[in-house]
Amino acid sequence: MSLSPFDSALYGDLFADAEIAAYFSDDAVIASMVLFETALAAAQARAGLVPQVAADKITAACRDFTPDPASLAASTANTGVPVPGLVKAIKAHVGGDAARYVHFGATSQDVVDTALVLRMRDVVATLRHRMRKIIKSLMNLADDHRATVMAGRTRSQQAVPTTFGLKVAGWLMPLVRLDHQLAVSARQFLRLSFGGAAGTLASIGPAGQEVEQALADELGLEIAELPWHSQRDMVVDLASKLTSLTCAFGKIGQDLVLLSQSEIAEVTLANGGGSSTMPHKANPVAAEMLVTLARFGATQMSHLHHAQIHEHERSGIAWLQEWLALPEIVMACGKATALMLSLLGHLQVNTAKMRENIDISRGAMLAEAATFALADHMDRDMADKLVKQAVATSLAQGTHLFDELPKLTDAGVDWRKVRDPANYLGLNDVYIDRVLGAAHRILTEG
Repeated sequence: MSLSPFDSALYGDLFADAEIAAYFSDDAVIASMVLFETALAAAQARAGLVPQVAADKITAACRDFTPDPASLAASTANTGVPVPGLVKAIKAHVGGDAARYVHFGATSQDVVDTALVLRMRDVVATLRHRMRKIIKSLMNLADDHRATVMAGRTRSQQAVPTTFGLKVAGWLMPLVRLDHQLAVSARQFLRLSFGGAAGTLASIGPAGQEVEQALADELGLEIAELPWHSQRDMVVDLASKLTSLTCAFGKIGQDLVLLSQSEIAEVTLANGGGSSTMPHKANPVAAEMLVTLARFGATQMSHLHHAQIHEHERSGIAWLQEWLALPEIVMACGKATALMLSLLGHLQVNTAKMRENIDISRGAMLAEAATFALADHMDRDMADKLVKQAVATSLAQGTHLFDELPKLTDAGVDWRKVRDPANYLGLNDVYIDRVLGAAHRILTEG
């Protein structure tokens, strides 16, 4: 039985992404903590605090050391952290005099936090790689459909014409910003956690700074300005960027759900889910899941903000609350990126239906354009009054707005030009080009 859809055999494929989930498995958590312990012994040997032969023995013994997570469960429940039980198991496995050098001078939070950093380093790299693929797909889609005219909708009602390319550019730009923001947040968070019992590293003595640098080198991490046991803003910031990414996908998912409605049908989401009783249905499951995951991640961020409040130098409360919220935030983002890639690979744009939906308004969508065209020939208020009168007549009689307007005025307006929605797109191409330029820069700059 599972208590979470993320690790459920029944719901897992719907909610979880196996590649990201693997970084939060018990085996992955333990492996990253063991890696910290071997790197610590190697670093201390470089500083002359641990005999090289002991460090080598610890490294060799731990190379294939994979303790059963269940064997550490009782100790974890008793101490509130898995490290004491794991260290005991490592010492037993190493044996001999070398065992006493395992975990020398470190504290449990050093191990757990750095182990998290090591895994999140790979998680962020994976997500950014997927982001880049999504960004490239959206760039192509925006460019291909820069002239695909469709109804712009505000507050769910038809407003003025836009293009599908500009809509896609609106999906794309947040990802461009977040790619940079995620990189900055990752640099702040993906750093060594090493402070000893209360963040002073007094246990290492005069060689503390040397060991700190050696340990960072062994793990390929940067050093923080000071140990960050109770400073969790970097964790929250990185999680916030991941949640913003999930929510950016959620906005796309919401648009796709609405655009794929039977009555709208401006896009088709191939490989949609079927109904148990209605054979004709292809439910937009993937797009719906993007919205669900976004809302879930946003809610979990509240928990993580609470987990930022640590008492004094280390917390036994807030830290554990972080363990509950952070993995699910990352999992939601991981699944959302996978879904987004799949959706873009199966998205069909129905350009004819987009034009048909514009025509439903019988010209009303271009009432603003008509008003500005008339304002070139008369007072702005008079132009507004005439267009409103024509709109009212059009709605009442089911006629086209641009058949009614010439009946009300002999102003020298080229109504044929004004009634074409492709002529009322403003800075459509300029905006798309700006977004594509920004996206190109982040792809080439790395």
